[in-house]
Amino acid sequence: MDLIRIIFAILLPPVGVFLQVGLAGAFWLNILLTLLGYIPGIIHAVWIIAKR
Repeated sequence: MDLIRIIFAILLPPVGVFLQVGLAGAFWLNILLTLLGYIPGIIHAVWIIAKR
C-alpha cells in the first residue's frame, strides 16, 4: 500500500498525504506547499508517508 501512496505523492502530493493521514493538519500543510511549489509538496508528501 505504501508504494501506491508514494506514486500518488509524486503525481498529486495532497492525495498521497490524504490517503496516509486523512484531513489532518499535514494534509492542509501539503496543499499549501504544493501551491507554493510542486517540489516542496512532493518532498513533504514522501516524508509523511515514509515517517509513518
